Amino acid sequence: MMTDTELRIKGFNILSDALGEVEAERFITLILREPFDYTKWQKHLWEDQSVEEISEAAMQQRRK
Repeated sequence: MMTDTELRIKGFNILSDALGEVEAERFITLILREPFDYTKWQKHLWEDQSVEEISEAAMQQRRK
């Protein structure tokens, strides 16, 4: 298990790689500014996709 610091660093690096540093910081600011219920958001995130579709998308991402 990672420490909190390691997790923050890794998370920011992942966001930076995907979005660029400016957009990653903007994303973090948006998350901190607005009340955000991750559990509620996650519950509706994949509701239009089957388990098979989600699994296939995950496998494709892993192959990259």
